Amino acid sequence: MKQLWNKGFQPDQLIEKFTVGRDRELDLRLARYDVQGSIAHIKMLRSIGLLTQEELDLLLPALQDIADSIERGEFVIEEGVEDVHSQVEFLLTARLGDVGKKIHSGRSRNDQVLVDLKLFFRDELLRISEAVERLFRRLQSLSEEHRDKLMPGYTHLQVAMPSSFGLWFGAYAESLTDDMQMVVAAYNIANQNPLGSAAGYGSSFPLDREMTTELLGFANPHYNVVAAQMSRGKTERAVASAIAAVAATLGHLAMDVCMWMCNNFAFVKFPDQLTTGSSIMPHKKNPDVFEIMRGKCNRLQSLPNELTILTANLPLGYNRDLQLMKDILFPATTELIECLDMADFMLGHITVKDDILDDRRYDYIFTVEDVNRLVLEGMPFRDAYRTVGIAVQNGTYKPTREVHHTHLGSIGNLANSQIAAKMDAILSQLRHG
Repeated sequence: MKQLWNKGFQPDQLIEKFTVGRDRELDLRLARYDVQGSIAHIKMLRSIGLLTQEELDLLLPALQDIADSIERGEFVIEEGVEDVHSQVEFLLTARLGDVGKKIHSGRSRNDQVLVDLKLFFRDELLRISEAVERLFRRLQSLSEEHRDKLMPGYTHLQVAMPSSFGLWFGAYAESLTDDMQMVVAAYNIANQNPLGSAAGYGSSFPLDREMTTELLGFANPHYNVVAAQMSRGKTERAVASAIAAVAATLGHLAMDVCMWMCNNFAFVKFPDQLTTGSSIMPHKKNPDVFEIMRGKCNRLQSLPNELTILTANLPLGYNRDLQLMKDILFPATTELIECLDMADFMLGHITVKDDILDDRRYDYIFTVEDVNRLVLEGMPFRDAYRTVGIAVQNGTYKPTREVHHTHLGSIGNLANSQIAAKMDAILSQLRHG
């Protein structure tokens, strides 16, 4: 196997297979960032005299050629090559000879992969934010469209008080603003430059870490080189927490839709072609999309715990256990975005039932409205509560079926514009610093 750390002997092939794992496959997602980091690094090496201008002029177009092959989908990590870092360096060496061997001066695979991961997670978090925003806009649009359609509100899964589809859709929109705060926090943790920390203890070369920070667009460096290496694991846990937060909201929404599609509720429905059927029951129209979404989101919520357990008892410095985090997180970012986009697609075809609360089964949902009406007419609250309660117990209660909610965030005042402004401010933090 071609390895950057080769010292004249080859480890047993069984050891190689076990330790490399899925790195070749997963590292393809890091390839563009590895080249990006290398370009910044060699520009810095030239600035401190470790490369000549002539060598830089050879290396830059060669690295750009590799970057172009990555964008065309032609880049591969060859059989027998350990990882993406090795592949890029071997390609340069094959093309340029000894000058290709100079690009690793002043860095280790430890800070090299950290740079790759930081750049990767920044982009993935931006992609997640874009998918969240698409769903957020959909939910806000539906909230406005169905703002006057009443539905039951529940506590303990018992009919409680009037709600509305405007409130329901809007609630999930605002919940996503909270989740986006987690995405922003994870982005800020990822947006720090570890390059120059080498194996975790710095370098005797006079590296210009401020220069690579600027070239790579990081907000600032990880100043302490040991702290930079300690960020491996911390960054992933922050990203996992952000993913889990979004997944929690989305999984909750999926559960609601599964319930509301059930015949016992029948509050919402979707076109037949967006449902699935039964092999034995010809009438079935199942919410399989939302059930799969719910399951995937529940699984995504386990990510922080899985990463915490993986990294909980590791000693200071790099340990190979950290490689396994790629297996956990790389598929997760893709899966979350797919779930968000599927939710957006499905909700674009939702049909909401009208006049749900006209059904007599929901008569008692108006009891609080009638208690409040009596209070507004001058009756003390406890007397009004008892009056309506006795009528319910005696079977003589007759609802007025009137709803008058006007305060901020209620049925009659959804505050969607304020919620949109909150989301816009959060997105602005993420995209403009």
